[in-house]
Parts: sequence; C-alpha cells; structure tokens
Amino acid sequence: MAGSHRAPRGGGRAAAREARRQKARKRNQTIAAGIAVVLLVGGGGVAALNAFGGDNSPGANAGSGASDDKSADSNVLTDDKPLLDAATAKPLGATGAWTITKTADGSTAPDKAFACQSQRFADPAGLRTWVRTFSNAATKQTAVQYVEVSNDAAAAGKAYTSIVGWLGQCNSEKQTRLSASYLTTGVGERGWIAVFGQPSGTKTKYKTIAVSVAGQATMVLEHDTISGTPPPPNAVLATAAAAAKRICAQSGGCSKAAPVARPSLLPSTEAPGFMAPVDLPVLAEIDKPWVSTPAKTGPGTQCENFDPKKAKATKYGSQTYVTPDAKVPTEFGLDDTVAKFATAKAASTFVAQIRKNVDGCGKTVSTAKVESTGEIATSVMKGETWEASFDTGNGKKFTYRIGVAVSGDRAVYLLFPVLKDLDVTDGGFRETLIRATERSAAYR
Repeated sequence: MAGSHRAPRGGGRAAAREARRQKARKRNQTIAAGIAVVLLVGGGGVAALNAFGGDNSPGANAGSGASDDKSADSNVLTDDKPLLDAATAKPLGATGAWTITKTADGSTAPDKAFACQSQRFADPAGLRTWVRTFSNAATKQTAVQYVEVSNDAAAAGKAYTSIVGWLGQCNSEKQTRLSASYLTTGVGERGWIAVFGQPSGTKTKYKTIAVSVAGQATMVLEHDTISGTPPPPNAVLATAAAAAKRICAQSGGCSKAAPVARPSLLPSTEAPGFMAPVDLPVLAEIDKPWVSTPAKTGPGTQCENFDPKKAKATKYGSQTYVTPDAKVPTEFGLDDTVAKFATAKAASTFVAQIRKNVDGCGKTVSTAKVESTGEIATSVMKGETWEASFDTGNGKKFTYRIGVAVSGDRAVYLLFPVLKDLDVTDGGFRETLIRATERSAAYR
C-alpha cells in the first residue's frame, strides 16, 4: 500500500509506484536474459536453453529435420495409436462430431501447442513428443492433446512439475486470467485442471487445460470454448481420464481410481498468501503482463482507517501489482495487503470496523462520495467492495476501488486507482478480491 488519495498524482504515490515499476522491469529483464547453455534435445536436436531451464527461443528445433523419436531406446508410444481419436474425444462435447485435424511428432511439433506453454518441450532430453489437434465443425470448438515421453518416471515427474509451473504463472499469454483450477485424482498418477479466460466481446474464450503424469508420460489436454461463464471441468476430466488410460498401458502409472476434480488453486511462485499475476483482472487497454513487487503497507484512503499494526495483527504484508512494460500512468496498479490475526474473531472485528468506516465515509468525509459495489458472503469468507471518489477542488476528482474481506484469521484489503480508460468492472474487482482472499490461506 503506497500512499493514499492525498498524494497528488505524479507525487508520492506515483513516485512509489514508479520505483516498484522499475524494480519489476529490472527483474523481468534479468529473467529474460538468462545464460545460454547448450543441451541435447531428445532425438539429437540441439537447443539453447537459458539459465532458468527454458528453451524460449522461437523456432528452436523447428524445421531441423531431426526427430526426437528414439525408438531404439524405448518402445513407449513409438506410434500415435494410443492417442485420443475422434470417438474417444466425444466427451468434450455431445453436439457435433470431432475430427482429427493434425498429428505431429517431436520433429514437427509446433513451438507452442497449448496455452501457457513457455518452451517447446517440458523435458528437453525426453524420448519423444506427440501433438494431436481436433476440431468440431458444428460448435467451432477445438482441442489439442500433447504428450511427452521421458527417459524414466522421475524425468516425467519433473516435466509435469514444469508444466504445472507454466500454468501457475501463464506469463506467455496476453490478457488471460485464471478463472478456476482443480486438483485431479484418477487421471494418471496426479494432475490438475485449469480454466483460463480471455475476454472476447460480450463473451469469453475459455481454455480448459488438464495436465497429468503417468509413468514415463506427461500429458496435456486443452479444450477451447466460448461462453458467458467458465465451463465446469467435467468434460475435460472425463476425456483426460480416457486419454490417460490409453497411454498408461505403455508408459505405466495407471490409476484405478475414478476421476475426480477438487477445486484448488494452482501453485504459485509468488510470495505465499498473495495473488499470482494470472489471478488479476484483464483490462482491454493492457496487453502486457502484471508483475508483483513488495510494497509498504499504507493507510489507504481517508475512508478506511486501515492500520493492521494498531489492530494488533500478528503479521501483515503488502504487494503491489504493476504492468512495467505497458504505457500507463505511473500511479496505475493494484495494492494487496494481507493481515493475520491471533484469532478468527479478531480478524472479523477488524474487517467489520473497516466496512463500517467505508460505508459511512460519505458522511464523515465531506469531499468523499462512496458507493458499495457488491458484497461477498460464502461459508469461508465475507467482504465488501466499494467505489470511492474524492473531490479535491479545482475540478479534480480521484476515484478508487476499495475491497476488504475476512476468511478465518486473515483479513485482505485491496486498493485500485481508477484512471481514464483504465478500470475494471464491479464484478471483476469483486472476483479479484475473492481470489486474493483465497490465496491468503497460504499466509502464515
């Protein structure tokens, strides 16, 4: 939390954001630079991998003519027969017929086959790769199955972990938000399903992605749909389970359990208890990724009287999310504060007082106009969001979105400055508060 509405734009708040923006930009550049090393890619291909384990160079291995199929080393998935076919892809959608549009092996596989994929192969030293794409002419839906075969189960486990990490960050996609995610059982040895949303007019393009590992094989299944609400995981879960059974007969790692998807947030490399960039709202005007940086916890606006230290929180911290590569005013960003209390009652009391302060701010602060934009009331969290405007005279007005929620012994507070052409909807901000509160469960 860096400052309040009292800091003039271009002044304290903007300067603090700009400092963090520069720090975030420097971190991005450091990661992007890496140190090139040369490793053998399955099948004898050579690729430059950066120091962070990724082959991020476009076209690495593409068109080299070298295959990554090492049939002499292993008999696992030496042909495409165990892959999904049109009939077994049927659970993805009962309407229309699915057809196979293309099947590629490791030598012809594209640099990017599924959403959030950060490098061509999750296991650059793997034995072989298969990519099969599908389409449904009636529904205009598409799907892709991606399978990597590693030298052994341990290597496959590392490839699986890499892909889960790609999904958790999803920094290779523009204007994408994690809508929902699920931990799966009964699909290979272990797995996840993630649902990503990309706004497309009045509706949203959803990419539902299942990743699982079965013995030597790591599999990804993506199903793309367009709708007004996030799709449930059922169709992809059933299809991924069927696909895993076809593969595991050769790769090992078969599961006898019924496929189940349990809601759970994808793991993140961000500070424990705080959102990942992919959790943040999508703004039509910004196609650059969000980046988080540590922030100093501040008081917010004149409305909240937000002071976790005075309220005797046992621990509290803040993160600011900015878009360092986007052309936006320096004060643009979102602040996220999490405070942990000794008891759930203490956290609830803290949040209840803030809600009371903001709801009554229009009466206690003469320059303020506050409107409640929604409430959160579930079995695990309660909260409220507002839009607050402050008239500073001379025709100037500053507007903020404010959100606060409680879950167990944790309180979560969000602050977002509303700028010209840079705003989120009431529902979008409320969804962000819900996600921030869900993430706060990891704050210890």
